[in-house]
Amino acid sequence: MRNVSVTRRRLLTGVGSAVVAGLAGCGASTAETPPRRSTPSPTPNRVSDEAALRRKIASLLVVGFRGQTVDSNDWIVKAIRDGLGGVILFDKEIATDAPRNITSPAQVTALVKSLRQASPGRLIVSIDQEGGQVARLNPSNGFPATQSEAEIGAQNSPAVTRAWAQQIVSSLTSVGVTLNYAPVVDLNLNPNNPAIGQLGRSFSADVGVVVSNATEEIQVHRAGGVKTSLKHFPGLGTATANTDFDVVDVSSTWTPKELQPFQQLISNGSADSVLVAHLLAKQLDPKLPASLSKAVVTDLLRGQLGFKGPAVSDDMQAAAITRQFGLDQAVALGLEAGLDLLVFANQQVYDPNIVGETLDNVVNLVRTGRLTEARIDQAVARVDTLRPPR
Repeated sequence: MRNVSVTRRRLLTGVGSAVVAGLAGCGASTAETPPRRSTPSPTPNRVSDEAALRRKIASLLVVGFRGQTVDSNDWIVKAIRDGLGGVILFDKEIATDAPRNITSPAQVTALVKSLRQASPGRLIVSIDQEGGQVARLNPSNGFPATQSEAEIGAQNSPAVTRAWAQQIVSSLTSVGVTLNYAPVVDLNLNPNNPAIGQLGRSFSADVGVVVSNATEEIQVHRAGGVKTSLKHFPGLGTATANTDFDVVDVSSTWTPKELQPFQQLISNGSADSVLVAHLLAKQLDPKLPASLSKAVVTDLLRGQLGFKGPAVSDDMQAAAITRQFGLDQAVALGLEAGLDLLVFANQQVYDPNIVGETLDNVVNLVRTGRLTEARIDQAVARVDTLRPPR
């Protein structure tokens, strides 16, 4: 234990300040599916039960879809019946600003009920409901307005934070959402950051304020039966561009201090899951973005910070990583890195075949020996901790 804490201390205080390029999230327009490239291993494996393997892999995927209602012939319902692990709901289409999945409380409640009824297991129903500007349930679709994390952090009152979080959780539980990609625990180190600071998505630049408010928020979520995800690991607070739309270079701005909220929340038992950003931090990995880096996900998040739970991807269809690696290769690298839950927003690119194509890809990775079935089983066990009770 002594050696571990020395290593953590050195990491948090002694890592150099060069980092780098965020590649990422949900983009500005729909596009054709980019080329799919994979790199098979020369060592083949025999897959004894491919159908069972496909169901395991399917359980690791969360996928976005279009529509305010579904029926038994919709591709998303078929995927859920075949073991898809979860869905992610959006209020708007990025390209057109048209409604996507949410138009009213009654409508989205009925939609979620239909999705859950189609599932043979415990379907994850997920959303980004941070508060403020990033809230898929909002006044435009019949839900109450919520303050931003920045407004809550400025008050820094446990009672205020709990009341605010309860409002968020009440909206989530009323419609059947079970996983919220929140809280944001990035430090507000660059107020002009278009991804964090300008949107009021950070509680504070102060580690203590971030940790105390995030802890309160998570406790309220847990009391309501909603799981959470700390984001954006290893820290997006100093960025000068939005990783949803650009390749972000933070090599002169990222600091090891940005790891501290994650470290403290993991240590105090508040981390249900951790969402890893498409952010390239060169002092952590000189070549790969964090989400695709074993050095970041396995060695840093799990080894140094001691996180044992599920690691969640940012949008795997983000143009910034699919352009560089191709989707199949990005998925392979993410699973090799240690990601467990892979999120496909189906926003920048809309692909109704995404589930089947991803299953084919990952089965092939196991068959060719690049991934082991034990790695898939490990991810399944972690992701199962995010599932709601039946």
